[in-house]
Amino acid sequence: MRAHIHRLVKQCFSTVALTIVISCSAPVGLQAQIQTVPDWAQPGSPTHAQVPPPAGFHRPSRTFNMPIGIFQGQSDIGAAVVPGSASYDAEKKQYTITSAGYNIWYSRDEFRYLWKRMSGDISLAADAAFPNSKGYADRKAVLVIRQNLDDDSKEVMIGEHGTGMIHLAQRPTQGALMTDMQFRFGGTLAKIKAQRIGIEKRGDSLAIFVSIEGEPMHQLGPAITLHFDEPFYVGIGFCSHLPATLDTAVLSNVLLENSAGQVR
Repeated sequence: MRAHIHRLVKQCFSTVALTIVISCSAPVGLQAQIQTVPDWAQPGSPTHAQVPPPAGFHRPSRTFNMPIGIFQGQSDIGAAVVPGSASYDAEKKQYTITSAGYNIWYSRDEFRYLWKRMSGDISLAADAAFPNSKGYADRKAVLVIRQNLDDDSKEVMIGEHGTGMIHLAQRPTQGALMTDMQFRFGGTLAKIKAQRIGIEKRGDSLAIFVSIEGEPMHQLGPAITLHFDEPFYVGIGFCSHLPATLDTAVLSNVLLENSAGQVR
């Protein structure tokens, strides 16, 4: 009987502790939002088209000044209704990033971002993988340069989608709509998925790089021109493309150099 009571007490304590952890992990206002995802933020499907957010819609990013690997901090850009997380395995040289988020597109973003404040020229590269084979097709692992941590910041990124498609995209001014280059490379339709992706900043010139099967990385398409005031933010991130559903990307062998011509 005494052992039975002990098990019951232990079970009840575990339940209470779990409730406390869940309650403490999200502010009251955030908990109230979790089940109220606006219709515009729902992902595209045969019966629904995702559209841009309403004018003036913003959520303050949640920023954690906690170093992780080579990065100085991390943020839930745009504060997706389910908080994200990240970890680093130094032995495997892997960053595991878990995030919800409606998109990294239109006039504002929602994604987990690991960042470092930098100035000057930049070379950034990583291998990207999606452990969950059943995630939403348009989820994105990204290498991003941003002016600030606002959800509508000026930015340029290389995004690798769940399908394998790669593109170079930019938001040329704060609050503007994202645009991408007319070329889009790879994906399941082409039966090509890049092994490694990279982005280079050389002055105001920005270009993306790929390696398909481990060959030396080569530039994909022409560079674009975009000016960033110094310092700016450089880093890696992930968005599930599902506003209230977490998914995960693994970015490994991350290279970050404060000079151009080092993408490899």
